[in-house]
Amino acid sequence: MNNKTNDPRLYALHLNQDDPKKNTIIKLSKFNMVKLGKKLSNFPKNAIILDPFSNNLINIKDGNNIKKSGIIVIDCSWAQIDLVFNRKFKMGRKLPHLLAANSVNYGKWDKLSSAEALAAALFLTGFEDEAIKLLSKFSWGKSFWEINKDFLKKE
Repeated sequence: MNNKTNDPRLYALHLNQDDPKKNTIIKLSKFNMVKLGKKLSNFPKNAIILDPFSNNLINIKDGNNIKKSGIIVIDCSWAQIDLVFNRKFKMGRKLPHLLAANSVNYGKWDKLSSAEALAAALFLTGFEDEAIKLLSKFSWGKSFWEINKDFLKKE
């Protein structure tokens, strides 16, 4: 994603809370599809932050901001989610209710991997090709699109 000027810039605040062998963000970083960082201050100030507790739903209008400043996923353990998201982000956006297709949380509502969250956000903001390319790196990637086709509506 981050290699062409027209591609959206993808970032991950990587908190190193999950098994590195199963971590989707580490895999994407090995393909140079996402840039990792340890602090939000490492990323552009006006980037969209994926926040499951935000009051604002991500939508097609966020696409311009993503193209300009990028999008950040906070890569953390679901077991520690409340500790990580203990404040509101000005640029925070949440996803609509979606089903996980990853092997750890398959079929669970809203328990997406960081890769699924990034892909869904890209899809909903007009970057369909980039979203599909992102999940093509995972054996369950096609399943994500199939089980969520009715829920991935652009607003």
